[in-house]
Amino acid sequence: MSKSPILFTGGRLLNPASGQDKVSDLLVVDGKIAEIGSAAADAAPAGCLVYDLTGKWLVPGLIDMHVHLREPGQEYKETVVSGTRAAAAGGFTGVACMPNTVPVNDCRAVTALILEQAAKASARVYPLGAISKGSKGTELAEFGEMKDAGVVALSDDGLPVINSQLMRRALEYSANYDFLIISHSEEMGLSGSGSMNEGGLSTRLGLRGIPRVAEEIMIYRDISLAGYTERPIHIAHISTRESVDLIRRAKKQGIRVTCETAPHYFSLTEDAVSEYDTRAKMNPPLRTADDVDAIIEGLADGVIDAIATDHAPHSVIEKDLEFDQAANGIIGLETAVPLSLNLVRSGVLDPLAMVRLLSTNPARILGVAGGTIAPGAEADLAVINPDLEFVYSEDEIISKSSNSPFLDQTLQGKAVLTVLAGEITHNELA
Repeated sequence: MSKSPILFTGGRLLNPASGQDKVSDLLVVDGKIAEIGSAAADAAPAGCLVYDLTGKWLVPGLIDMHVHLREPGQEYKETVVSGTRAAAAGGFTGVACMPNTVPVNDCRAVTALILEQAAKASARVYPLGAISKGSKGTELAEFGEMKDAGVVALSDDGLPVINSQLMRRALEYSANYDFLIISHSEEMGLSGSGSMNEGGLSTRLGLRGIPRVAEEIMIYRDISLAGYTERPIHIAHISTRESVDLIRRAKKQGIRVTCETAPHYFSLTEDAVSEYDTRAKMNPPLRTADDVDAIIEGLADGVIDAIATDHAPHSVIEKDLEFDQAANGIIGLETAVPLSLNLVRSGVLDPLAMVRLLSTNPARILGVAGGTIAPGAEADLAVINPDLEFVYSEDEIISKSSNSPFLDQTLQGKAVLTVLAGEITHNELA
């Protein structure tokens, strides 16, 4: 770790907040951005670290608004420290951790434990609190207590809030604390014990399917409640064409809705599970090629506001099982950049749009600092080599878990240096 002054030269500086996209120098002093542009080199103090970023991007530190750090309760899968090390390796300087820990983060004590561990972390940690006590969906959690403890938003992620009246009250009550409600949109009566997308492939594989309407019906409900209560809502991990269309129509109607998708929903189809590969099992499940096309269209036209990994580490204990018994979820912090860069190479996104989805917009939606590069701001930065090819091998994974469908694939583009408040937390340039 280093907190020496740092001079970056010759990098392509991408700053969506200002629209800046040009080759520029940047100087970091005392953990803050001191100079940008031609004056940076002249202002650099003697003995500062110098990195030539020719051919590389210099971007605001990425912010992942949907991760599972598993601490407390399942530290054998991931911890705050190990998860944020993986985040730093992926170019992330901030992560919002979901509350489905053991016990659930629905109170001051659990939030305090997470933030205590965050003092040793390689990224800023933004705890999310549960909407309902124990995420059981029967009684609202203590919003005020969690706000005082440092929670930044609320979700019962992993489980939907089935009771519509409770979700309405959550939206209304959240106004008192300026909390964003994040919806895990799933109609459990439809998804039931399904383990993959419902369709011809699930029938051929003999697996119970999860119909797309299980996601879409709940999105429709939560958009309707947001409109009725005049409160903002964020929809997590959307995966279907109709989900994108529902959110597009709601935005046109002036409803305050934002949404995210994950890299696997624009990179893979349900075919990834055709050999019963539990590494590709997740909820919502991988969908059809048409759904992937719709997710990509939603990213291109701005309907989808953010790319979030839904980083969900599991050990072989949970994954090396029969498909319908295996746990849902994949890790994603270390593959988000190369998978997102595929959209840049194919012309779907320009580089500024990609950084906006991974940094600027998540900061805005969560209401946290970051997502921009400006003089005087904290030096939360990432350096991306868009052309670097690497094999994503289990031996190289920083996370404690390795449940990824992208294992042993050659990926292109990588975060090669990450800076948090002027400290180098990940470095492949040294």
